[in-house]
Amino acid sequence: MTNDRQPSLPYFDILLQEMSAGGSELTQIFGEYTHWGYWSAPAMADGSIEDYKSASAALSRLVCDTANIGNGSQVLEVGCGFGGTIAALNDRFCDLELVGLNIDDRQLAIAIENIVPKNGNQVNFVCADACDLPFADRSFDVVLAIECIFHFPSRDRFFQEARRVLKPGGCLVLTDFIPREDFLPVYRLSGLVQDAIVAYTFGDVDIKFPLSAYRDLARKTGLMPTVENDITLNTLPTYSVLRYLCENRDNWLERFHYPAIAMAELAAQMGWMRYFLLSFAIADR
Repeated sequence: MTNDRQPSLPYFDILLQEMSAGGSELTQIFGEYTHWGYWSAPAMADGSIEDYKSASAALSRLVCDTANIGNGSQVLEVGCGFGGTIAALNDRFCDLELVGLNIDDRQLAIAIENIVPKNGNQVNFVCADACDLPFADRSFDVVLAIECIFHFPSRDRFFQEARRVLKPGGCLVLTDFIPREDFLPVYRLSGLVQDAIVAYTFGDVDIKFPLSAYRDLARKTGLMPTVENDITLNTLPTYSVLRYLCENRDNWLERFHYPAIAMAELAAQMGWMRYFLLSFAIADR
């Protein structure tokens, strides 16, 4: 099924085109996980495809370990991409109920084709909007949102929906690019030019949501922050790989994605835009 509320995702459009055409460096790197990498020792990153793939898997594992997923858990991953995290959980644990949700049916088609349930697990993929989850109340132990919440039309609505579908004792774990509070006025003053550069590569995004806003949103929706882990330094080697990919595009138009990558890298290096791993538990009432 196709979702009419599918956002603009230029980088996914390019990736999906290359995946349909056959192997390339881009598809080797992002054919399983489509998020940033995590290096416990960033200085040891070597810029290779295998190193980046290992770092992407490491980020996924860090998120899942933060959620304390174990045998028998019921897990919903929103914005599941090509199902890399679902596949990893399917390999690691048994008797899981795994649901991958995405608004882009093209991504889900790849996940469905590649992932076969094992270890007594159940695996299902659903094409739907993360801000309007088609699940009953108290359906999941864990809700994951890895590097996707900035695409959602409303963080507020997503938090309400995540809170609704979580069981007592459950948790929401996500990653996001979070601006430093004192950088927000500068970011907003940059105006339409910067927004256009970001949109050209990343599509519909909202990366103006500071950490204090997450705390307020959690309080408003009956969730409590339990982990606020700034892993910016551990993700920085991602940018050298992204720059390499942009510089070596055959299509010259696609090289114009470089400014967005360079701008994001500068913001991360300067600490203006930080990469956070956040976890929220159901607050006592």
